[in-house]
Amino acid sequence: MITDKLSSFIDNLIPYDYILFGVSFSLFVLFIILGILLRHKTFISVFLLLLAFIIIIFGPTLGYFKMHEYLFKNEVSIVSQKKLTFTKAVVIQAKLTNTSNKNFSICKIYFEAYKVSGNTIKDYIYKFKPLKQMSILKYDLPKGQTIDIKAILEPFTYTKDYNLSIKASCR
Repeated sequence: MITDKLSSFIDNLIPYDYILFGVSFSLFVLFIILGILLRHKTFISVFLLLLAFIIIIFGPTLGYFKMHEYLFKNEVSIVSQKKLTFTKAVVIQAKLTNTSNKNFSICKIYFEAYKVSGNTIKDYIYKFKPLKQMSILKYDLPKGQTIDIKAILEPFTYTKDYNLSIKASCR
């Protein structure tokens, strides 16, 4: 399971990701070498070593998320939702808009339903364990175009108050 996710992550990397990872590693090595060369100046040496480790930890992760957020920008919104009475399901209608400067070849849209309690701490925790979740794939979304999405969460047996969330990851 972890190997599948890791291989999927590596398969979906774009050339900019490799450049980001290479630059982060190069800066890490550069600051380590500078820290070793300047070992007689303790403050500068320690600062460079800490900077090197901050770059190797936060550079690739934050850079990856911010870069993909910028390159593959999209807007997704729920237009309507309806809980069906005769079947245990929720029908969700949404819109997905490509707001980036690139054409998307594939978009994975995630739908989640989670409990609502009125308590802000519980509501925050409930978002991490949804009642029901599903995802669908949409292909070929040119820049500036909006598509309609219809999804059915089933079986949905929860009878109390709930919230729906939707997000999209496009390439």
